[in-house]
Amino acid sequence: MRIGIVGLGRMGANIARRLMQHGHETVVWDRNEPAVAGLAGEGAQGAASLEAVVAALEAPRTIWVMLPAGGPTEETIATLGTLLSAGDTIIDGGNTFYKDDIRRAKALAEKGLHYVDVGTSGGVWGLERGYCMMIGGPDETVRRLDPIFDALAPGLGNIPRTKGRNGADPRAEKGYIHAGPAGAGHFVKMVYNGIEYGLMAAFAEGFDILKTKNSERLPQEERYDLNLTDVAEVWRRGSVISSWLLDLSAQALTENHELSQYSGKVADSGEGQWTIDAAMEEAVPAYVLSAALFARYRSRSDNTFGDKLLSAMRAGFGGHVEMPQ
Repeated sequence: MRIGIVGLGRMGANIARRLMQHGHETVVWDRNEPAVAGLAGEGAQGAASLEAVVAALEAPRTIWVMLPAGGPTEETIATLGTLLSAGDTIIDGGNTFYKDDIRRAKALAEKGLHYVDVGTSGGVWGLERGYCMMIGGPDETVRRLDPIFDALAPGLGNIPRTKGRNGADPRAEKGYIHAGPAGAGHFVKMVYNGIEYGLMAAFAEGFDILKTKNSERLPQEERYDLNLTDVAEVWRRGSVISSWLLDLSAQALTENHELSQYSGKVADSGEGQWTIDAAMEEAVPAYVLSAALFARYRSRSDNTFGDKLLSAMRAGFGGHVEMPQ
C-alpha cells in the first residue's frame, strides 16, 4: 500500500521505515526538513507540505498523523479535513484523548472521510520489535488497512501462545486489535498507560527500599549494601515479575548504578490523569494507578532514587530525557 506519514519524530520516522521494510510506499512530511530528507534518502517520497502529501497519494488516500497530542494533532487533522476527499482516511497514531477522537470522527464523517485512532506502543524500539496497536474506527476501514497494521505489528514471534484461543481473532496474537468504534483504540491505550505508571512505580519503590537498606537509621546488623544491578539481573531470570520494564531497569543500573544522569523529576504525558478521570466517571476504584500518578507529581519537587529509576525506564522505552538540572 501507499500511505502518507505526517510527523517524523521518535516514532513517526520508524513507522515509515518499518512500513518500507515490508514493501509499502510512504510519502512523508514534517516541519523538520532534515528529517524529511533523511527518510527520502532511505526510499520514502519526501513532501514539502500537507498539500503535497495529499497530491502524491491516489484515492482512497490514507494519511497517518504521528504528532504530539493536543494542538499540533488537532490543527493538522483539521487541515487534512479540508484537503482530502470523500472515502479518504485519517489515522491518528498519537496519544489523543479518546473523547476528541469521537468528536473528530463525527465531524469528518459529515465530509465522507474515515477516521481511525491507533493507540501505538513500542517507543524508540518499534522499528526493531514492532508496535503493539489498539485500533478504533469503522470495521470496513480497519480491515482495508490491515496490511499496514500487520506490517507494523510484532507478529507471533516466540511468545508462547495462550491456551484456548482457538477461533479467536488472530490479530491480537500478532500484536494489534480492533478495539471498537472511534475512540476505543485510544481509550484502551490510555488505560494501558495508566497501568504502565503503576508497574513502573512498583519497581521504582521496590528498588528504593533495596537501596536504602544500608541507611544509618537502621541498626548496624540490619544494614545491607545490596548490589542492585545483580538484583535486577537475577529477577529477570525466571521470576514472576520479569518484564521489559525490568529489563530496562537492569540495563540502566548496569550502565550507572547510581543513575546520576537522571533528574528523577518524572514527567507524565496525560494518559495517567485521563485514566483516573475515566475511573472516577465509572466509579471504579483505582488505588494503585492514582497513587502512581500522584507520585510523579511529587517527584518534581522532592525526588528519590526510585524516581531516577522511573526516569531511566522512560528513557529506555520512549527516549524521554529527564536530565539533572
